Amino acid sequence: MHFEDFATGQTFRTASRTLDEAAIVGFAETYDWQPFHVDAAAAAVSPFGGIIASGFQTLLVAFGLTLDLKLWDGAGMGSPGMDSVRWLVPVRPGDTLTVEVEIVGLRPSRSKPDRGVVTFGHTVKRADGEAVMTYDTMVMIARRSVGAPMAP
Repeated sequence: MHFEDFATGQTFRTASRTLDEAAIVGFAETYDWQPFHVDAAAAAVSPFGGIIASGFQTLLVAFGLTLDLKLWDGAGMGSPGMDSVRWLVPVRPGDTLTVEVEIVGLRPSRSKPDRGVVTFGHTVKRADGEAVMTYDTMVMIARRSVGAPMAP
């Protein structure tokens, strides 16, 4: 999709991915070795009562699921950043995650008319529907042609 193909309020849903304890611990041993991510005994007496996924792992799983939608394949031009990252509840071994993506903003570039910035709102949910994380990303996306009309 190109910039003109997106409309505010448009929604998408990703496939799902289940995190098992080995994946959670393996990620954390390399990137976030806090005891409640890597040590079952320490995690059991933590405020979480057991192993939980790193929030960064949850973010990266959600990012990968969103990329699998291929919404901007061939038209993506990078990202100026993300906002409002919130980890709402812990992700535990066996949780299956899905991402609901909503277009929350569209802004044609003033300085580079060949692109626009699409702001995507993400809600990461467990299989039971409970939101575990929310965040917004901005992606620069090529315009099909300068001055082309945007979707209604």
